Amino acid sequence: MAGTKGKQKTVRDMVLSLALIGLMAGVIYLFIPHSDGAPDLKRVDYRVEVLTARRAAAYPIAAPEGLPDSWKATSVRFEAEPSDAWHLGFQDPDGQYVAIEQSTQKPSLFIEAATQGAQETKVTQDIGGRTWQRYTGGRYDALVLKDNGSTTLVTGTASFAQLTKMAEALRTA
Repeated sequence: MAGTKGKQKTVRDMVLSLALIGLMAGVIYLFIPHSDGAPDLKRVDYRVEVLTARRAAAYPIAAPEGLPDSWKATSVRFEAEPSDAWHLGFQDPDGQYVAIEQSTQKPSLFIEAATQGAQETKVTQDIGGRTWQRYTGGRYDALVLKDNGSTTLVTGTASFAQLTKMAEALRTA
């Protein structure tokens, strides 16, 4: 009988310890701030990167002009090697993602990668006197402009109306 009492005490102590740990975890959860919404993305200033990329690229780098402040630039990069890849990412006024992607890479490979597998449609749009091809996909849709030696995409999770607004705002220098 002496051995049984010791085992009961050990089990009771273990249950009490687990209850105390659970209580402490609950208290910590209540007092540590956490958010269920999307994180607030930091606005980036891309003016210097545009100037640098325009000097280095083998094609005219496109960047928007005249967009309202409700369009927030969130990412920018230019990679000269291996294919003069330009990226400028935005959050549109509805909180959707819109990106400008340009490259001298083979168009089919570049479009596949930048749109995450979007497929060409038969729909085209005239934007600024140039014909853009629509692509639709599971994750991203895109407007694609194939130029001499480079390809320009306006892609993202935003609607074609928002993608069109971005394409209309693009300027090269």
